[in-house]
Amino acid sequence: MDKLTNAEIDAAIERGRIVRARSEPRAASARYDADSGRVTVELENGCVFGFPPGLVQDLAKATPDQLAHIQVIGNGFGLYWEALDADIAIPSLLAGIFGTQAWMARRAGQTTSPAKAAAARNNGALGGRPRKSAIV
Repeated sequence: MDKLTNAEIDAAIERGRIVRARSEPRAASARYDADSGRVTVELENGCVFGFPPGLVQDLAKATPDQLAHIQVIGNGFGLYWEALDADIAIPSLLAGIFGTQAWMARRAGQTTSPAKAAAARNNGALGGRPRKSAIV
């Protein structure tokens, strides 16, 4: 087996970086669209995605003017709002992670659906949630 030279190793590492950069989700640009109420992100690979800022912990109470001032940071791996001191990782957004675990759990409990509404009505018709008994 022939040994690789330092130059060959460096070239292989650089090729790997290029392949990784092309395959990882990186933002090329981002903007807030006040008409739709969404932040729209265009990725380096040409894909576009959008999300309502109310889903994101650090953006939930932001004004449209604050949301309009987005910066793409970290070679496209993040978004930053200086006025809010909020930064969000692109891979997290794509994975549906919009805040801390506690934030996500609270948001999940606020979800409404026809099935959840029907279950709440049924529970109410039965007298509601049972009271916790005091432990003596």
